[in-house]
Amino acid sequence: MQQYNEKPVIGITTGDLNGVGIELIIKTFSDNRLLDLCTPVVFASNKVINYYRRISAENTFNFSSTKDLTKLNPKQVNIFNCWEEEVPLQPGTLTEAAGKYAIRSLMVAAQCLKDGQLDALVTAPIHKGNTQTPDFPYTGHTPFLKDKFNAKDVVMLLYNDSLRVALATEHMPISKVASAITKELLQSKLNILRESLIKDFGIDKPKIAVLGLNPHAGDEGQIGNEEQTVIRPAIEGYSQQGHLVFGPYSADAFFARGSYVNFDAVLAMYHDQGLVAFKTLAQGHGVNYTAGLPIVRTSPDHGTAFDIAGKNEAEPDSFRDAVYAAIDLLKQRRGYASNTANPLRRGKIEKEKEDAEEKIEA
Repeated sequence: MQQYNEKPVIGITTGDLNGVGIELIIKTFSDNRLLDLCTPVVFASNKVINYYRRISAENTFNFSSTKDLTKLNPKQVNIFNCWEEEVPLQPGTLTEAAGKYAIRSLMVAAQCLKDGQLDALVTAPIHKGNTQTPDFPYTGHTPFLKDKFNAKDVVMLLYNDSLRVALATEHMPISKVASAITKELLQSKLNILRESLIKDFGIDKPKIAVLGLNPHAGDEGQIGNEEQTVIRPAIEGYSQQGHLVFGPYSADAFFARGSYVNFDAVLAMYHDQGLVAFKTLAQGHGVNYTAGLPIVRTSPDHGTAFDIAGKNEAEPDSFRDAVYAAIDLLKQRRGYASNTANPLRRGKIEKEKEDAEEKIEA
């Protein structure tokens, strides 16, 4: 969608209407400087936005309403009204209605992104307790977007300026993790992670650390043998291809000793193994990125935070970082595509860019 010298159009979903999502959106975009970098479109309704605007008392947050994405106001936040009806709001409470409209926001935004009406997507947190239904049988955003955009596989990647942690498995019971860790799974995740580091982060030859599954990485088979039978063979296969993949490392020592600073990314075997360390180190400045999709999607690294919802206490740092990340990833990805394009096609693109710049100057 983005043309040369135009700001990217970033879709924003509300997340759970009773969580901190809308408060974070309002606080983030109350800083009008962000409007110099992107044109935000929030998929919600005027009524819920006004409800939380009164709570947050942000006088600098202004918005325009629209039902047509071809007519956006580049100098304000745009609210794309996905519904008109009244929705009962109870900040801090898990309700069926709040989950239903969170999913409506997500589905409408995802379709607009798929149709090319948006350039990227930033999602506020949803809660699995009120979103999983026959119409939305997903454990979160990541599997939904995987299906929506027909991706063969994706990787949940959390990162900040000093650390990137990817997950081999995501929202899965611990009792099922060991059986889910296969050589094929690890190869798929490593392929996606490596490609993302190159295309999305501009790292030509990424260096990846792989954690073990068991305590002490299995202690040479004394505390489980998945490291010997599954993880190490997958790593060796990658190393034989000339890729910089190392491990398996004992997770506790790896993070405690700061070994992560020697790598461009870390592949953890399960959710808490990677994210407890990441969130402790990130201190509220982390971004969740879905690698492997044909589009850019980011989110903050936290959940709905019902305990502080509606109290004007939510800190927007991670959500703001997610918006910046979406803009940066989009730029990096497009730059990579342009730099690696067919030389004849690349020449045509450069000519179009020059013509556009001359037209603007004129």
